[in-house]
Amino acid sequence: MASPDDLIQALESPSSPANVLALAILQKASASPQEVTMLSAYVPLVKALIHRWLSSPRVEVGQGANKVLGDLLDVDCPLPPPPPPPPTAPGENSPPIISRRKAPGNGSLWKLLFQDKEIYTYILELCSGRHPETAHPRQLSLAQGRLLRLLPRLAALDFRAVSHSHITPPTPVHLTNGNQQNGDSMTPVPPVRNPRPGDGLLQFAALCMVQRSDQLMHLNLIDFFEALVSLLRVTEHTPLKVEVMRSILREATAGDEMLKKALLSLPDRTVDEEAEDLKKWIEEIMPGETVRLAIR
Repeated sequence: MASPDDLIQALESPSSPANVLALAILQKASASPQEVTMLSAYVPLVKALIHRWLSSPRVEVGQGANKVLGDLLDVDCPLPPPPPPPPTAPGENSPPIISRRKAPGNGSLWKLLFQDKEIYTYILELCSGRHPETAHPRQLSLAQGRLLRLLPRLAALDFRAVSHSHITPPTPVHLTNGNQQNGDSMTPVPPVRNPRPGDGLLQFAALCMVQRSDQLMHLNLIDFFEALVSLLRVTEHTPLKVEVMRSILREATAGDEMLKKALLSLPDRTVDEEAEDLKKWIEEIMPGETVRLAIR
């Protein structure tokens, strides 16, 4: 439908309709693993997609790019597709379909995004405030929010790929006034820490990226943790997944009572059919905490 150069030009255009058109064309590559592999061979095009995803000031463009990337990575995931989640009654927190693919993908786009140093570092630079396109606090918040919305889905598809990396992320630049406090009690939230060797994109986003003294970003971070915990509950529980989630949650909730209360109250805010299993999962990844279910 269009050459890679034409698609790059459309993605780089300041016109959001041109961006949306390019995304609609790229979405068609999610029809099969072979087409995702073909797309992955055009590295400048993939880089342009990432750039538009994280740097666009337009909400509809960011949301469209989130869906396109999620669908492409779903089809391309090299792991066997997970079993469908158990049926639930319709409800706000019912788990979505984890994967739509019927067979393992080729892993081409996963390798490019998570193992290629240039592309992986490009994502990190855009989400850390070190790239000119996200050097303004508002655009940095948009970029970070988009990454936080996509990561739970990717963690459910291939947890190891998003939780381990040989590429050390840069220390983020926190473009916030730093004077806002969080919650009605005005209790300070813990500061972020610097990235550590071996950390994946998941640890970067969960523990390093967001300055939690920024109220809006703190709420985005809480939504991210709720989605992550809920989605991983309906995927296979492996020792690696439990160990990494325990480590992340132990560090993330230390001194952050708002986040801890939100996670411990998740079973009370989901559908009845999911509540007990979600309670057990949270107690497994947050040992020592007691999750109390209200009488239903």
